Amino acid sequence: MAREQGLRFRINNQDTSNWYSSKRVGETHSGYKVLVEEESDKILGAHLLGPHSDEVINIFSIAIRLGLTIKELNDPILYAYPTNSSDVVYML
Repeated sequence: MAREQGLRFRINNQDTSNWYSSKRVGETHSGYKVLVEEESDKILGAHLLGPHSDEVINIFSIAIRLGLTIKELNDPILYAYPTNSSDVVYML
C-alpha cells in the first residue's frame, strides 16, 4: 500500500532468533520487518514473527494510526526490560 501511494520508505528487518527475548522462551524462528517513511521517519507498517508478536504489534498499530515517528516511539517511552516490547527500540 505504501508503494502504491508513492511513498518513499526504507525497510528495517532482521532475524531475531538470537535475541534474548526469543532465546529465553526457546523460540528458534523469529524476526521483524518495519517500514519507515524516508522523509518523515513515520512508521508505515510492521510485520512480526515470534514470541508475543500479538502484543508487540499493538505498539506498531498505535504508532501507525497516530502517525508517530521513530523518535516519538523511542524517546518518551520507557519500555519495561526484559520484555518483548523493549525490543521495539531495536527494530526501529
